[in-house]
Amino acid sequence: MRLILASASARRAEILRAAGIPFETMPTDIDESRRPGESVEDMVLRLAETKARTCAARSNTLSEPAIVIGADTVVDLDGEALGKPGSARVAAEMLRKLGGRTHRVLTGLAVIRLPDGESRIELEATQVRFVPLSAEEIARYAETDEPLDKAGAYAIQGIAGRFVERIEGCYFNVVGLPLARLYSMLKQMGWERSANK
Repeated sequence: MRLILASASARRAEILRAAGIPFETMPTDIDESRRPGESVEDMVLRLAETKARTCAARSNTLSEPAIVIGADTVVDLDGEALGKPGSARVAAEMLRKLGGRTHRVLTGLAVIRLPDGESRIELEATQVRFVPLSAEEIARYAETDEPLDKAGAYAIQGIAGRFVERIEGCYFNVVGLPLARLYSMLKQMGWERSANK
């Protein structure tokens, strides 16, 4: 059964490859804006489902069964959604907010089986606590390329790992794809693969 990842994320692809899960990518281009009054949890679930359904609609002519995977990850700081900063200035602002505090990394995960359209949508949450950050540490890190395309302006698997005091929950979720939850969802959808292939 083919697996199709509705994402261009290099980090999500790396997690799947390292876990021995074969897949192909079909990135989607959707509006990721938060709706008025929408909770952070509802936002990531909606976006994950939208990505998966958009990809599934483009894949409905496949000649063999497939499962489409959609995911959306955001940093939730007391109800404020911190997405990708896009600039060093915005990254520095986000890091100032995160320093010395605990935040949640939320990932909405949606899987759709084709051709029957069976779907599952779930939420993964991981708590992350940062050490206090000095203005100099923030400025130095914000000037690297690392935070610009990461939710919350940091990569736990990179330079910013030194800022993380502790986590509670799935490490891979903080990277961008909750691996154990996804694996469980895939098995529920009938996907099987031997551990060494």
